[in-house]
Amino acid sequence: MSIRTGIVGISGFGGGEALRLIASHPSFDLVYAAGEGSAGSRLVDRFPGVPQALAGLVIEKWDPEALPDLDLLFASLPTGASAEALAAVPERVKIVDIGGDHRYAPGWIYGLADVWPEQIRGRSRVANPGCFPAATLNALAPLLATGLIAPGNIVIDAKTGISGAGRGGGGSFGYAQSNENLQPYGLLKHVHMPEMVTTIERLGAGSAAGLVFTPHLVPMTRGVLVTIYCRGSATTEQCMEAARNFYAERPFVRVTDRPPQTKWATGSNLSFVSYAADPQRDLVIAMGAVDNLGKGAAGHAVQNANLIFGLPETAGLEGAPVWP
Repeated sequence: MSIRTGIVGISGFGGGEALRLIASHPSFDLVYAAGEGSAGSRLVDRFPGVPQALAGLVIEKWDPEALPDLDLLFASLPTGASAEALAAVPERVKIVDIGGDHRYAPGWIYGLADVWPEQIRGRSRVANPGCFPAATLNALAPLLATGLIAPGNIVIDAKTGISGAGRGGGGSFGYAQSNENLQPYGLLKHVHMPEMVTTIERLGAGSAAGLVFTPHLVPMTRGVLVTIYCRGSATTEQCMEAARNFYAERPFVRVTDRPPQTKWATGSNLSFVSYAADPQRDLVIAMGAVDNLGKGAAGHAVQNANLIFGLPETAGLEGAPVWP
């Protein structure tokens, strides 16, 4: 199967990671690349290490009404930049939106692939989860689905690498500001809050009132680590067993007895989850680690596209993490 594929936002971190994965995908044939500042240049000018077969592909100015014959489009645009433009893309072109405009939007499926794969198969419009929700919701899903924790008053402490701000985030998250520094941001109003609230309530069949989410920027390039404090009387082993059963047939989620580390996931689509609980204190700690450009963006998008087209879910995503 040869699936004619395009990427818009190719010069950003998410689009560049999508390029890396699609370049070696057995079924996705990259025939279209679009961007704004990079329009007119060849892929090899922006990505010198790109495979020779793609080197001469010219990056075009993004125009949704002038697309070539495509089967699939990956959209990696800043939040607020894709809603109107993607509405002009013909319905026959399947879209995975890596950006934030279509999460729980009418007509779009929320693509939490490790939890709800059957809802994604065969669909035409899929919205990728954000990087923080990808790590958080994979860790919480088994506990919420089995009633081991309450959906309310969950506290999420999250850490992310600088690439999570995107290529355009250098003005506020550049090297000089971020090196040897640790900073919270997006307090009480982060853009990922609404999708986490909605998904927690769907999984837990109850109100997510009292949810607290505080992200922190750490001086590393990639990775997300979340430590989540929940109310519940389960033991550590009950939480571990629930997660092992929940993800028994899922290829990308690893349940680990040790607290996860971001380095375990670097360069991959893997999601690591673990738990610690103290029933006497009515406390459950859930932990999750992903690569914010992998499971948190482009890897998750390729997984969703595989589901859309009925391909093996692991197609193009079986590479091991980068270590060290």
